[in-house]
Amino acid sequence: MDSTHKIFNVAVIVAALGYFVDVYDLILFSIVRVASLKDLGLSGDELTNTGINLLNVQMVGMLLGGIIWGVMGDKKGRLSVLFLTILMYSLANILNGMVVNLPQYYFCRFFAGLGLAGELGVGITLVSEVMSKETRGYGTTIVSSLGIAGAVIGFMVADLFNWRVAYYFGGGMGLMLLALRVLMYESGMYHKTKKSDVKKGNFMSLFNNRKRFIKYIKCILIGVPVWYIIGILVTLAPEFASANAFKIDGEVVAGKAVMYHYIGASLGAFFTGVFSQLIKSRKKALLVSLVLLSLILVVFFVSTGSSSLWFYTILLLLGIPNGYWSVFVTSASEQFGTNLRATVTTTVPNFVRGATVVVTNAFTFLKSGSLGIIGAAIVVGVVVIALAIYSSLTIEETYHKDLDYYEVG
Repeated sequence: MDSTHKIFNVAVIVAALGYFVDVYDLILFSIVRVASLKDLGLSGDELTNTGINLLNVQMVGMLLGGIIWGVMGDKKGRLSVLFLTILMYSLANILNGMVVNLPQYYFCRFFAGLGLAGELGVGITLVSEVMSKETRGYGTTIVSSLGIAGAVIGFMVADLFNWRVAYYFGGGMGLMLLALRVLMYESGMYHKTKKSDVKKGNFMSLFNNRKRFIKYIKCILIGVPVWYIIGILVTLAPEFASANAFKIDGEVVAGKAVMYHYIGASLGAFFTGVFSQLIKSRKKALLVSLVLLSLILVVFFVSTGSSSLWFYTILLLLGIPNGYWSVFVTSASEQFGTNLRATVTTTVPNFVRGATVVVTNAFTFLKSGSLGIIGAAIVVGVVVIALAIYSSLTIEETYHKDLDYYEVG
């Protein structure tokens, strides 16, 4: 059987393992936020405010990294960029375990974000281009569902060891992954594009064409609810469970909240991806996920006075529709031509992650007023989900699309 028809091939396996380490580090901060900041001498409201600021710095790094790695992926090749990003975030991970003060922590989270920015987009681009249009959805589903499981391993490692060891472990996994480079091969579509005279990785071309720009913005808006859930509801789960909010009976630990949510997200990524393949539609899979996410959010916001077990269960259930991330990234990759595909597929998820800065700041601003933590979360959630549903309804269906073409003009 031709390698492009094999669901499990070298590109899928390496991209999946790379994204596994990527998510491990990306989410590790949310898991060790409280322990690491307490170890650095912080307490009380400082844990929440500094935690949000560190997350925002990481997301700014990812925003910049998304542009840098995406453009390089189209100009220099998918494969070389894939491993440069792994090297950067692996070293940054190790340095995160060595910080002794807040300035160092901010510096390391920024560079971790910068390195993490390229892994998913470039990996998905490579998988999409080396597989047939009939099987690429399964390949990207495996990458996403296995990758998301990295968050679960992150909790287990952080639960068993000191937070510094957890960072070292992530860095070590990344460096070991570099050894698999010898098994990888570059995309044939990229080789074809490299030999052509067409402009490659022209980031500004996403903005100088009205139709292309609107399509690009819609791709970003579809993914924002994912990081609204992670950046606010999951990361700040202890704050939502407190006596000032839902008055949850029993302790809610940030690390466990992340673990339960990502168990759901890993399952959701797999089932949403397979569902998309079975119904032969990216759009319908995205819409079903967003509607289901909205319904479970209603349950979340009426959970006042419930037990910690029920609260964790709701976070897990939220993860299942939130696993539409796999179809979202696949759809973004399929929307644009080969000479811009890595740029788009890398920048879109990172602009979504970067939008966390806007979303969390809007939440913080509204929370400080009369709305409080619950009201602020509801208002922000309604806005981001409404925009995502509209974008999903109006974006191009790409399931059967042939990806061997260029963007011109």
